[in-house]
Amino acid sequence: MRRRNLTKCETMRIAVLISGGVDSAVAVHRLLEQGHDLHLFYIRIGLDTDEGDCSAEEDIEMCTYIARRYGLPFDVVSLHQEYWDNVMEYALRTVKLGLTPNPDIMCNKMIKFGFFEERWGHEFDKTATGHYATTHEIDGLVYLGTGVDKVKDQTDFLCQISYPQLSHIIFPIGDLPKARVREIAIETQMPNAYRRDSQGICFLGKINYNDFIRRHLGEKPGPIVELETGRKLGEHRGFWFHTIGQRKGLGLSGGPWYVVKKNVHDNVIYVSQGYGTAKQYGTTVHIAETHWITRDPWPDACEGVEIRFKNRHTPDFLPGRLTRMDEGEYLIESATPVQGIAPGQFAVVYDKDAKLCYGSGIITGRNVML
Repeated sequence: MRRRNLTKCETMRIAVLISGGVDSAVAVHRLLEQGHDLHLFYIRIGLDTDEGDCSAEEDIEMCTYIARRYGLPFDVVSLHQEYWDNVMEYALRTVKLGLTPNPDIMCNKMIKFGFFEERWGHEFDKTATGHYATTHEIDGLVYLGTGVDKVKDQTDFLCQISYPQLSHIIFPIGDLPKARVREIAIETQMPNAYRRDSQGICFLGKINYNDFIRRHLGEKPGPIVELETGRKLGEHRGFWFHTIGQRKGLGLSGGPWYVVKKNVHDNVIYVSQGYGTAKQYGTTVHIAETHWITRDPWPDACEGVEIRFKNRHTPDFLPGRLTRMDEGEYLIESATPVQGIAPGQFAVVYDKDAKLCYGSGIITGRNVML
């Protein structure tokens, strides 16, 4: 097997997606050190209105400073409507079904490496981002690799991109630990060297997630029931405010309480008590609509293969066994109990050494009754 890391390559014209954060700023610095010709872009996906307070002005100001410092062209491009029509529509539709969406995964697939590539990125040799990920060439094909810093690894957010998208991306800081990225920012006296990493969905900005869901889906009061006893413990404001594995925000005393099941048809949330409750854990994960980024790595997986996987954004790559059940459908049998297996989320599949991210599938399951 011939394998080559694709982080370093010949001088190229590169479109760099920057956010105002330290990661993308250091990505710019490293690419310039390698002698590349850069054009910086900031994607604006929210508007400063009560429908999406993205509070982007501070980010844009920081990006402008970085561009001026290095003498680079910089453009702010708007994909607000595209984000709403695709990512947020998907999120609201999924939540309304009682499932758990992942807008960040869809944003990468449809916005950053979708609409941006179609309109601007395709004019350049490559598009670069500050994601903690790597790319590798194996037997003439490009594969998505995990970042050196496994705690900061972001391949789970990239698990739905296509092969043409992957082939056009480079990740300049994927071979560095986060601590070294901070050091470079401090050494080069970047103004955002100590800026905190962004959290949550950018489109929402300062808007509370529950307030956003309430605005679009309203409220639908229903009972919170203890799964083991059938005893009503309280009332929720709508099943769409809760996800499997959730502990906070239930308003129940005597906890901790975890959401372990939802009945969408009857609008019932089921909970189980205690940190060690077995009801919040499982060892089997069923996935459907499986997407392989480069190619199907195991066309003969009917007998099962050893893998690592994630069922949410976490630094842990869980050991398991993947078995093909039907076209696009697989069963993951985890070697350890898995907390909060939430239907609608993506299970991300890696090789057994957690070096390559092969793709993902949508989690299905019986703990959400439609």
